[in-house]
Amino acid sequence: MASVTSPSSSALRSPATDRRISARVGGIAESATLAVDAKAKALKAAGRPVIGFGAGEPDFPTPQPVVDAAVAACSDPKNHRYSPAAGLPELRDAVAAKTARDSGWQVEARQVLITNGGKQAVYEAFATIIDPGDEVLLPAPYWTTYPEAARMAGGEPVQIDTDASTGFLPTVEQLEAARTPRTKALLWCSPSNPTGAVAPRELVEAVGRWAAEHGIWVIADEIYEHLVYDGAEHVSMPVAVPEIADRCIVVNGVAKTYAMTGWRVGWLIGPADVVAAAANMQSHMTSNVANVSQRAALAAVTGPLDAVDEMRAAFDRRRRTIVEMLSAIDGVECPTPRGAFYAYCSVEGLLGKELRGERPQTSVDLAALVLEHAEVAVVPGEAFGTPGYFRLSYALGDDDLRTGVTRMAELLGEAR
Repeated sequence: MASVTSPSSSALRSPATDRRISARVGGIAESATLAVDAKAKALKAAGRPVIGFGAGEPDFPTPQPVVDAAVAACSDPKNHRYSPAAGLPELRDAVAAKTARDSGWQVEARQVLITNGGKQAVYEAFATIIDPGDEVLLPAPYWTTYPEAARMAGGEPVQIDTDASTGFLPTVEQLEAARTPRTKALLWCSPSNPTGAVAPRELVEAVGRWAAEHGIWVIADEIYEHLVYDGAEHVSMPVAVPEIADRCIVVNGVAKTYAMTGWRVGWLIGPADVVAAAANMQSHMTSNVANVSQRAALAAVTGPLDAVDEMRAAFDRRRRTIVEMLSAIDGVECPTPRGAFYAYCSVEGLLGKELRGERPQTSVDLAALVLEHAEVAVVPGEAFGTPGYFRLSYALGDDDLRTGVTRMAELLGEAR
């Protein structure tokens, strides 16, 4: 009888079984903004006086009535238990009412899904409508999470380049040139992170009509809706173009408007069948958002906007200061943003020049020098798809802002 020889363990191995991290997860880039913020905080903890312009995080405390609502919620046993995966019914109702109040879009509570922050809303929006190989049009500069969320959902981001000459806004002609039979969705963000661009009504209408004509989904990030300046207007696409509403998902949250980044409450709003499908997915991913955070968010969206108005006034003051100071640096060009709380400045005029014995060739190289020698943390444009830029958040204290930009200006002034 012939003997049977078992294959060796090495023979059984395949490239797939050798891989410790899946290709899908291994291909995800780290959040550049959080990485810069973490490095700045680590250096500060080590005793270095680093000033961070990295994270888009308001320096204000969460409004006291919101905190009070959370404190009360902690003592209520009903908040100690599971709640509906799609969100507390009263919060879904309140978000629907808030959306009608702030943007004019009339939606029902069943069209609202409460998520663990805006990032989860972005990912779930992609995951719910994207199939493997579908293309997502992504105007650049873009928030660093957008392409990674699209890839995690199986999509393929298609970058649409913009620059300061167009106000960092795409044209319908650019979108049409990038459209293919595989185009499934467009990511639309206005006011924009990282540029602070605010799309005028006529552009929102034109883009919405184009998307509706070609059956393209629009995922509209409206998280900076209240942060507009110089007479700029936030225009919600499903309001401006009602025919796109059945193929539009709006993502939003309390993080920026109410200085609640750490509370982790966001939402997505869309057609009821899409929201129901996303809620099913969330029921397996995370279940409900923490009830205490939801109760805090309920107080925020149902309360007055007085604190929001105060923060916007402070951001406006800082916006004008940072643009003036950055524009005074030789080699730096800083357009005036009209929304959000970011300055997006070109540093191409400094690349290749000698600075502290080095010649930085990229904005990544230059940002590293700024951190090392000026002890100022900024996010290089590579993180947003557009090399040659710095993004600086001006959502930090006035004194830190002035000190940080002054340090950076003194260093960059040495470039020859």
